[in-house]
Amino acid sequence: MNRKRPSETLSTIERGFEVARALRELGGARVTELAEELDMAPSTAHKYLATLAKERFVVKEGDVYHVGLEFLDLGTYAKNRKKGYRLSIPKVREISEETGERAQFVVEEYGRGIYLHTEASEARAVLTDRHAGIRRYLHSSAAGKAILANLPDHRIDEIIDEHGLPAETEHTITDREHLLDELDQIRESNVAYNNEESVEGLRAVGVPVRGADGFVLGSLSVSGPSNRLKGPLYREEIPDLLLGHANEIELNIRYS
Repeated sequence: MNRKRPSETLSTIERGFEVARALRELGGARVTELAEELDMAPSTAHKYLATLAKERFVVKEGDVYHVGLEFLDLGTYAKNRKKGYRLSIPKVREISEETGERAQFVVEEYGRGIYLHTEASEARAVLTDRHAGIRRYLHSSAAGKAILANLPDHRIDEIIDEHGLPAETEHTITDREHLLDELDQIRESNVAYNNEESVEGLRAVGVPVRGADGFVLGSLSVSGPSNRLKGPLYREEIPDLLLGHANEIELNIRYS
C-alpha cells in the first residue's frame, strides 16, 4: 500500500487515510493486525488509531477498531453537493421499478466512476458490488463510457494515461483507439452500452446527464443479466427510457 508521495503533501495525513482504508478492507482490525497489514510498528499503529478515534473517525469495539460513522457525515455532504444528485434519486427509483433491474446515477471524480445512488428491484435485480460510494473504471461500464464520451478530449487522454485500460473481463475494451472510436459512436447516439465488459454475464445501458451549461454532470444507467438485457429491450426500449428520464432531470436542473 506504499505510494510515492509528492513533496507538497503531508505524509502523516496520507498515512492516516491508509489506516482508515485498511480498516475497511480488513473489516476491522486489532492494533497488531493493522500494524502487520501496513508494515508499521504496533506503537505507531496505535497512535494513528487513537488519533482517529479521538476525532470519531474510528471506533473501538472490544480490542478491534472499525471505521466510524463520522465518515458518513462527510460522505453525505460530498454526495449532496453534486449537481443532479438529489434530482436523480426519484428517477433512479422509477427506472428500477419500470425495468425490474438495477439502476444507478454515476459521476466522475479523479478519473473514476463514483456510484452516488443505486436502486434495485427486489424481485429480479441481480446482486452486484455497485453500492453507493464505490469507485469503478470508466472505460468498462456503460455509465462510465457515457460520461467519458462527453468529456473534453484532453481530459479523456488524462484519464487513460493515469488509469490505463485494464481488462476486467475478456470483453473489456483495452485498446485506446478502439475506445475512442466507441466514444465517437456514443456521442452520436447519446447512448453507451456495456456488453459483459465489467462483469461476465452482465450488460448495461447508460446515458449522460448534462447541466444547464451543457457539460456532463453524470450518467443514468441500467444493468442486468445478459439473458434478460437483449434484443429490442437492450438496444431500444431501455435506451429510450433512460434518455427520457435524463431529459427530465436536465429540465429540472435548468429551471430550478
